[in-house]
Amino acid sequence: MNIAKAYAAWRGRADLAIDLGTANTRIVVAGSGVVFDEPSLCCFSDAHWRPALVAVGEEAHRMVGRTPGKMRIAHPLQRGVLDNIEAGRELLRYAVGKAIGRSRLRAVHAVIGIPADATQAERNALLTAARDAGLGKVHPVSEPIAAAIGAGLPVDLAAGSMLVECGAGTTEIVIVSLGGSCVTRSVRIGGDTVDGAIAAHLHLRHNFLVGPTTAEAAKRAVSAQLAAGSADPVPVKGRNLMSGAPEVLEIPLAELVGVIMKQVHHIVDAVQMVLNETPPELARDIFDNGIVLTGGGAMIGLLEQAIGNATGLATRTAERPLDCVAVGLGSLL
Repeated sequence: MNIAKAYAAWRGRADLAIDLGTANTRIVVAGSGVVFDEPSLCCFSDAHWRPALVAVGEEAHRMVGRTPGKMRIAHPLQRGVLDNIEAGRELLRYAVGKAIGRSRLRAVHAVIGIPADATQAERNALLTAARDAGLGKVHPVSEPIAAAIGAGLPVDLAAGSMLVECGAGTTEIVIVSLGGSCVTRSVRIGGDTVDGAIAAHLHLRHNFLVGPTTAEAAKRAVSAQLAAGSADPVPVKGRNLMSGAPEVLEIPLAELVGVIMKQVHHIVDAVQMVLNETPPELARDIFDNGIVLTGGGAMIGLLEQAIGNATGLATRTAERPLDCVAVGLGSLL
C-alpha cells in the first residue's frame, strides 16, 4: 500500500476507521479520536434453530468461561484474520452502532485494517462481514503500515523505518520507506499465544487449570513485576486437577518468564530474518533510527529487551502502543 495514493483516494471520503483486532475492536471518527474500544467477542445462544445473539464486546467478555451449556463465546478473529463471518458481522454492526448511532441517511464508508499477509479469501471474508453489517464502501489498509503512521514514523520519507506490530493473534514486522512496504514478515504469534502457553504450562507442570483471562492476568502480572524490579511469586487462581478444588498457586516469577520467553524468541527470530533480507541502504537507516514496537504484545517488556539484545539496535515501544493501528487508520479520514 502506498500511503500517498491511499490519502488521495480516501481522505475525506471515509466516515470511520476500524481496527478490527483479535483482542479488541477500535473505531475512530474524524475529529473525535477513538470512540469505541471493546473486546472482539460475541456470545450466542444455540437454544433455537438459528443461533441468537446474546451479548457483544464488554458484556460478552464478562461471560468468558462462565456460560451455560446452550451458550457459546465466539471469537470473530483467529490469529489476526476473520475466522467467523457471522460473529464478525454482529461485532461490526454493534461497534458501528455504538460509535456513530443508527440514525444515518446513507451507508457508512470505512477504512479497515487487515494483516499484510492476509490471503484474498481472508480479505473477501472481511469485506463480506462488513457488507452484511450494513457498511457501504470499505477499503482495507495494511495494519503494520497503519501502525507505523500511528507511531509517528516518517513513512513517506526516503528513509527506512522498522516496526514490529505485535497484536493478540499475529506479529507483523515491516520496513517502510517512501510510503510503501520494502520488507515484511508475519508470524502467527501474539499475546493470545503467550496466554495459551502459560495455561498449557500450568496444566502440564502443576496439574492446575486456568482460563484464558486468568492466563492473561498472569502475563500482565509478570510484566508489572519486571517493570517494578520485583521478583515476588505470581499468585494464580484456578482449579487443582488433583483435588478438584479451587486454589491459589504461587508461581515463581522466573518460571513464568521462561514460558513467555519461549514465545518471544519466535518473534525475535522473525525480526532477525527481516534484517537479513534488508537492502544495505535501508539497513543503515535502521541502524540510525532503531526499531519501534506497537500493539498489545509490545507492553510485555521482555519483547523490547529481547529484540534489543539480539539485534544490538536501539529498540523502543511506541507511546500508546495499543492505539497505533487505530490512530494510523484514523489519519486517512
